[in-house]
Amino acid sequence: MADLQKGREALSAGDYETALRELRPLAEQGHAEAQMFLGLMYANGDGVDQDFEQAAHWWRKAAEQGHAHAQFNLGARYRLGEGVAQDYSQAVEWYCKAAEQGDADAQHSLGLMYHHGEGVPQDYAQALQWYRKAAMVDKHRNLISTIQGNASSQLNLGIMYAAGQGVEQNNEQALKWIRKAAEQGLAEAQQCLRMGPDSGPLEKGIAAASRGKT
Repeated sequence: MADLQKGREALSAGDYETALRELRPLAEQGHAEAQMFLGLMYANGDGVDQDFEQAAHWWRKAAEQGHAHAQFNLGARYRLGEGVAQDYSQAVEWYCKAAEQGDADAQHSLGLMYHHGEGVPQDYAQALQWYRKAAMVDKHRNLISTIQGNASSQLNLGIMYAAGQGVEQNNEQALKWIRKAAEQGLAEAQQCLRMGPDSGPLEKGIAAASRGKT
């Protein structure tokens, strides 16, 4: 009998033959978690030929059952146009479903869509809201945290506070969030802080990070 836990452990250990043997039968039986991991194997080419269409196929099956991270992954494929035709509106739709379930990656990505106006009208207030949600979720423990969280969202919050986008301009808040991102090892945030404590150099660092925000 196929075993999900055994499949997950094998995947983590790089034993892709065992992972595929355990996960595929469960995925074909409709097990959403197995479908999500099988999609991941196809996306990464782990034990199978890399195939984004197959990845999207399995993620869609899991996403339609309400699996949050599969919904995020499917949304990301629509944003990038990998395995499906690029469609920002579809990306937003799937990001929303996952974000509303608390998936920090989806919350960050939804913030990006509003920040850039991709698939939705540009809306800094909405971008700020979703970045803030992602910035305060500890993905490893699925808890609300003011320290851990999505580091890219923390950086983008800092950028928005520095620029006064969707919120009153506030350098103190900008520094607070950039420091949180830097403490998690985000290189762009660390570069901002290395520019120095004076507002001029820091603003140059924020501007540089803003041009490359993801």
